[in-house]
Amino acid sequence: MSVLTSISGFPRVGRNRELKKIIEAYWKGNATLDDVRGVGRELRAEHWKLEQAAGIDLLPSNDFSLYDQMLDTAILLNVIPARYRRLSFKEPEETLFAMARGYQGERGDVTALPMKKWFTTNYHYLVPEFDEATEVKLNGSKPFDEYEEAKALGYETKPVLIGPYTFLKLARNSEAQELDIDEGLIDAVAGVYAQVVRRFADLGAQWLQLDEPYLVMDKSDADVRLFKALYSRILPAREDRVKILLNTYFGNIADIYETVKLFEFDGVGLDLVEGRDENLAAVHQHGVAARTTLFAGVVNGRNIWRNNYATSIGLIDALRQTTDRVAVASACSLLHVPFSTQGEEALGEDVLKHFAFAVEKLDEVRQIADLVELDDDAKRASSALAANQLLFDGSRMARDEAVAARLAALSDADFTRLPARAERQRAQKEALGLPALPTTTIGSFPQTKEVRAERARLRKGEISQDEYDAFIRGRIDEAIRQQERIGLDVLVHGEFERNDMVEYFGQNLNGFLFTKNAWVQSYGTRCVKPPIVWGDVSRAQPITVAWSTYAQSRTDKPMKGMLTGPVTILNWSWPREDISNEEQTQQLALAIRDEVLDLQNAGITIIQIDEAALREKLPLRRSDWHAKYLDWAVPAFRLVHSAVEPTTQIHTHMCYSEFNDIIEDIDAMDADVISFEASRGDLVVLDAIHDAQFETEAGPGVYDIHSPRIPSTDEIEERIGEILDKMDVDKVWINPDCGLKTRGNAETWPSLEHMVEAARRVRARL
Repeated sequence: MSVLTSISGFPRVGRNRELKKIIEAYWKGNATLDDVRGVGRELRAEHWKLEQAAGIDLLPSNDFSLYDQMLDTAILLNVIPARYRRLSFKEPEETLFAMARGYQGERGDVTALPMKKWFTTNYHYLVPEFDEATEVKLNGSKPFDEYEEAKALGYETKPVLIGPYTFLKLARNSEAQELDIDEGLIDAVAGVYAQVVRRFADLGAQWLQLDEPYLVMDKSDADVRLFKALYSRILPAREDRVKILLNTYFGNIADIYETVKLFEFDGVGLDLVEGRDENLAAVHQHGVAARTTLFAGVVNGRNIWRNNYATSIGLIDALRQTTDRVAVASACSLLHVPFSTQGEEALGEDVLKHFAFAVEKLDEVRQIADLVELDDDAKRASSALAANQLLFDGSRMARDEAVAARLAALSDADFTRLPARAERQRAQKEALGLPALPTTTIGSFPQTKEVRAERARLRKGEISQDEYDAFIRGRIDEAIRQQERIGLDVLVHGEFERNDMVEYFGQNLNGFLFTKNAWVQSYGTRCVKPPIVWGDVSRAQPITVAWSTYAQSRTDKPMKGMLTGPVTILNWSWPREDISNEEQTQQLALAIRDEVLDLQNAGITIIQIDEAALREKLPLRRSDWHAKYLDWAVPAFRLVHSAVEPTTQIHTHMCYSEFNDIIEDIDAMDADVISFEASRGDLVVLDAIHDAQFETEAGPGVYDIHSPRIPSTDEIEERIGEILDKMDVDKVWINPDCGLKTRGNAETWPSLEHMVEAARRVRARL
């Protein structure tokens, strides 16, 4: 019998983002729900066909979603807040979209659920909300329908659900606080999962996968009791009719492995990429239950480089010292990588052979499983193994000696800005002359169809660079007129020349490669196309100076220079695996430092260096936070701006993360001003700012830009009042949550008008 193979999930937006396109067409009234459902069926069928053809034994079902798997789970458990129920939509998808995006129309006006980062990925999930009216019960039939849909097509699948422990740990109450989980709630949630187990057993499912990534987090005794309470109620429902795979990823479960073993799951998924050493040690120390198959997560679902087969075979052999029941699996869902390298031939075969996207990772899982079964002589004779090992012979990339010399010359002074922040802030207030509660935006304005079309025409050679530049100047002029009309205090040029806040910089830095169609879902229908860090990084030439100085020449108001910070560039790119993230980040920091100084020398007095993704790669175990991340990530940001003049005001921006527990580290970045995403999080970051005696001036976002609804002036005025209850007025800036690139002009400008008017009203009362 060959080694069992499994993947945790597959990208759902489609090879050419078909799901994104049909859903957005539906939102615009250009497609029906039946059209959306039809595309969903076509994509699922294609994915199952690809997975089976690659030799995957346990194909996932219910890994598909129209928006987000956590939102799907909330709806399945009937965790639908009353404000969405009152909209009384006939179609369940309409309720789902209202929860995800908010709704403003004839049925009512509701904001969306909060959205947060999915562990250390760039994927965002919708935070389930329990309100007073919540009645947990089985609601809907999505997982069962998709299992039967696959079966009708001839595919036996392994249904995948977010597990109850992870769901409850990530859910919040209506005040955005952690749930008070009592026995009644445990009984109700476990009861629904038990129903799900029995239903799949009745349908003839052989395996059911319950994803519990929250198990890799730090756990209290109460957390362990919760895990035990849930699964002691759920597992009896399998009655030996269906096998249950407890799947974990993004780290190790060493501190709860012994408890997991005692429950005798039929399968346990272990991440042997991010949790390798600790998970292996736990297996060797505690052994494996007799009925349990270990699903060895050796294929990285979070990066695009080819798997080193020799390393993976060694990990599986290490597990086999304890048990012969070992399956080969992806370390996490393949949701987090692009669809396929097919279509990326422009990179050249010498480059492309180093990459594996989702489709190629299917082949890697199967090939590793086949190689594991060979004896040593057959392995040595294997052409597949030999070809794979040539990719790791060290010849891929020569180092840039100039970059290495610059890094070696760094001293402590390069990471320290003088004078101290309080003195700088006084100098900046005098130099800039801004009013109390200065208003600004985060940076980008809507990238309309016209803007994207002109960029495409330039790329195709249909217009000249001069024609394109004239078009961009026109867009900048219009954005400045609009900002001056509504009365914003600090302006931005709109970033119309930029395709993406990371890709744009990568295209102007040495060391990066770019794909044509390697899109990855970030949230809902929002997809990103990360660049690839291929070699040592340095700045080729000034990147933003010309556009920033042009924009400043068109207005008497301060114009922010807009940059992306080094940590975010790395976290939103595909990083190298042959050198450390710390070294890659320092290379980027020096490149962006050059840009900061050029902007200052060109007369730009406010420079925003976005670190939207600073927290994104924060280790999940608190004990690792500083030594493995913050101790080099925070200094890298300081390296970028430490050499500017005291009167040059440095801003930064962070979005969709939980900041409270690293607020002191954020303050230590030594920026002058920071803007936060805060509106979907009900401004809970304000308590942390207050308690930490935060020195950085701050702009907690006063409205959510990820929703199409337009907030009223009264709503924003009330939000500003909440901010001033916790912050000194001299420290507060007024801004939206995030950049406005993904919004339309129809909602952008009215929302900003309301924001500016709300700030004026509050100023008048001060």
